Amino acid sequence: MMQRGLWPDFSPGALAETKRIANTPLRVEADMRDLRGLSWCSIDNDDSKDLDQLSVAQRGNGDRTKILIAIADVASRVDKGSEIDQHARTNTTSVYTAAGIFPMLPTPLSTDITSLNPGVERAAVVIELSVDAEGDVEESDVYRALVVNHAQLAYNSVAAWLDGKERAPAALTAIQGLDENLRLQDRIAQRMKTRRHAGGALSLESTEARPVFDGDTLLDLQRDEKNRAKELIEDFMIAANGVTARFLEKKRFPSLRRVLDTPERWDRIVEVCAGEGGRLPAIPSGPALEECLTKLKQSQPDRFPDISLSIVKLLGRGKYVLELPGQDSAGHFGLAVRDYTHSTAPNRRFPDLITQRLLQAAISGEPVPYRRDELDALAQHCTQQEDNATKVERQVSKSAAAMLLEGRVGEQFDAIVTGASDKGTWVRIFHPAVEGKVVRGFEDIDVGDHVRVKLLGTDVDRGYIDFALVR
Repeated sequence: MMQRGLWPDFSPGALAETKRIANTPLRVEADMRDLRGLSWCSIDNDDSKDLDQLSVAQRGNGDRTKILIAIADVASRVDKGSEIDQHARTNTTSVYTAAGIFPMLPTPLSTDITSLNPGVERAAVVIELSVDAEGDVEESDVYRALVVNHAQLAYNSVAAWLDGKERAPAALTAIQGLDENLRLQDRIAQRMKTRRHAGGALSLESTEARPVFDGDTLLDLQRDEKNRAKELIEDFMIAANGVTARFLEKKRFPSLRRVLDTPERWDRIVEVCAGEGGRLPAIPSGPALEECLTKLKQSQPDRFPDISLSIVKLLGRGKYVLELPGQDSAGHFGLAVRDYTHSTAPNRRFPDLITQRLLQAAISGEPVPYRRDELDALAQHCTQQEDNATKVERQVSKSAAAMLLEGRVGEQFDAIVTGASDKGTWVRIFHPAVEGKVVRGFEDIDVGDHVRVKLLGTDVDRGYIDFALVR
């Protein structure tokens, strides 16, 4: 982390500030609505302790449904320019590694004081959406409120219940009417998802691998699978981020937009899809790629995660940019949206905390809390630090992977090429979900190719896994 310009530890000043915040009671302000009685719930990973968002549905007029998304109020607790803020501004993100988590904010804050934990009153920024029968957001609003999380739920158990495979979790059944409310949320999220994908949003599957431990012993690295509950939260968060961007634009405030440019390697995406029986136009088109991906997922469900991984690598990474009022947005190619900012995880991402400060100033009629040149510099810094955090996470993941494979030198594996450049060629084997470098025979292979490789050696300290291509 230190080699990448990331701070692994909090300063004594930041820890002292945390203690002072812990002894300061929640301040209820005049512009906060009282929404504590709504059936709010959180859905996150089983082991998540920094809860950033809650959701609830309400039936509206006619065929409309109101979706409310509460985002943890971090801005009111962490002052701009404080030592805590300086740490967050330096790292810009929490760093999640197989060896441990390095939070952006001190743990007493992110897992308690500013976390939407069950059964306690919390301040929140609420993003309200009115969704019609087709899944379109017709009206929206952003305001501050008091909320209470009535049920802390987890993705896998909620998804199994929604799919009819398991009984409802106990935390769900303990709240009267929450089961019906969650089913309503699910129906609306599915409509929104269908609408987004009809507009060209891409059906890509996650390639991230989560460590599996038995006590302190690393047993495996398993790919994180999508499910219905994750899709519910994903679609609500995408919609909330769009509302946030448009709200700031309406208030004539600048914003940090999250953009993904049109892919530079579209020609290779065309080749990869053609190799699987799909067809794409020569000119980049999100809707055409989504239609192709949908057909490939239906015809080759077992191979689709590999195809998806290739497309993800070829699309490239998103970045943060400053957008001024009235300026045309570059948009997000993968999500098929033009108005998109990050606002839903202020405990974990600094761009979201910046956005929350902008939102609260806009709501209360205060001046913009950042200078224009400051926001521009922060956009570039957040992009760079996100990349550095990803490199740290991958480095530790590679060390963990090398540890898993160190006794399997000489074995052969099926793999897919995930990177090919002047810096080297990389492949990912399928079980365990591990990436390594092809150091022999890498000529004439490219991203998306399916290959057979032989493990030549590992170096746990440096995270090296070396393969040779098997001809």
